[in-house]
Amino acid sequence: MSKLTVDFQRVFENETVPTEDAIHAWAEKAWLGDDASEVTIRIVDNKESRELNHQYRGKDKPTNVLSFPFEAPAGITVPLAGDLVICAPVVEQEAREQQKAPDAHWAHMVVHGMLHLQGYDHIEDKDAEVMEALEIRLLSQLGFANPYEAEETEPDS
Repeated sequence: MSKLTVDFQRVFENETVPTEDAIHAWAEKAWLGDDASEVTIRIVDNKESRELNHQYRGKDKPTNVLSFPFEAPAGITVPLAGDLVICAPVVEQEAREQQKAPDAHWAHMVVHGMLHLQGYDHIEDKDAEVMEALEIRLLSQLGFANPYEAEETEPDS
């Protein structure tokens, strides 16, 4: 039995959006807790991503993935990790720009978002190193290359 339940919401559709099964497998691999939990993963367009990014982060543009960890009220214990909102057009554009296979970038965004739901972040350099190392290890276990390799070989501008 799966330790992670995924509520999958596909409100944006095109041929490069991975299957629900693939997204579920990637999310489950990135769920590091031993306890069962639930996550909602919503695939959206630029408009919805932009609106949410503006409302919650003050940035008036769409973004690849938004993570909304569930914060239970005091005394309430429910097995909810939170919500991931992934903007398909942004993920697809980034994959093209970074010359990555679409599935590899999608897997990275799911893993990245799932780690955020578990409290990982990349604000401080040392935290970013921990999070990136986890992403690299988990993606490798899923059969994907290091997503940061191409970025590290590019000259700084």
